Amino acid sequence: MCRKLSLLVSLFGFLAACAAPTASPIPTPYPPEFLPTVIALTAEAASIAGTQTAIALTPTSRPTRTRFPTFTPTIPPTPTVTDFPWHKPAVIEIQAPGPMSRVISPINLRMNIIAGESEKVQIDLYGEDGRLLSRTLKTVRTSREGVLQNVKIPFEIRATAEVGRVTVSTQDKAGRLQALNSVRILMLSSGANEINPPGNPSEPVGVFSPLAEESVTGGVLNVRGDLWPFNLQPVILELVGPDGRSIGLRILTVDHINPQLFETTIPYKVREPTLARLTIYQDDDRINGLFYVYSQEVLLNP
Repeated sequence: MCRKLSLLVSLFGFLAACAAPTASPIPTPYPPEFLPTVIALTAEAASIAGTQTAIALTPTSRPTRTRFPTFTPTIPPTPTVTDFPWHKPAVIEIQAPGPMSRVISPINLRMNIIAGESEKVQIDLYGEDGRLLSRTLKTVRTSREGVLQNVKIPFEIRATAEVGRVTVSTQDKAGRLQALNSVRILMLSSGANEINPPGNPSEPVGVFSPLAEESVTGGVLNVRGDLWPFNLQPVILELVGPDGRSIGLRILTVDHINPQLFETTIPYKVREPTLARLTIYQDDDRINGLFYVYSQEVLLNP
């Protein structure tokens, strides 16, 4: 009897021990159909953790926010004086006012000028419709280095402001146009002067061939050179005789206003040696009239 009781107690103890939890239970394996989902979730968690770590270790620059938008004014570039370094100084160099200066009456024109053979200088002021507002005639002695001149140009306009053009020209002994240069300005009926820097101080036209007073034969003059057009108006090459009549003419088209080379021919007819003036000029593209003239003499032979 005691032996049976002892066996029964041992059996209950074994069952109790099996029912008690262990300190380190063995994990229950996932069902086979759930395993791909577990792998995917594990990979996503690893990716998120890696990304968060990388972001935490990477320095960032946060944009500064402003409550209202800010605007920075654009300052236009200051005009710079550009020229042809291999060209001679302009025969008529307009030093002030510079292109599109704002001026009130009278205009203070400052220039260095090499007068023509006639020593006569003509200064004209034109309005935007081409009307002549002022004309001044001066006698300036001839000098290879040029002579500084200051001229007051009065004007009256009805509008508050008007575009105008100051044109300075010289003549040779025969009365032919020898040189001409211009500057465009903005005339004001009131206010204050705002003077811009001067433009190109050298001649915009350079002739390589023919040389000045060179003798030419054959009825065709070959002309080679370079020029810096003021606008897209045609560039005219003309041979002018001693009596002021045209002996030959050539028109060059211009498709851009950058410095450019040119080479052309001008047919002519003379019965005897003739000292003609090779004249290269361009019209104003806004106000009627000439804007620039370059010339040199050449001896034409039959």
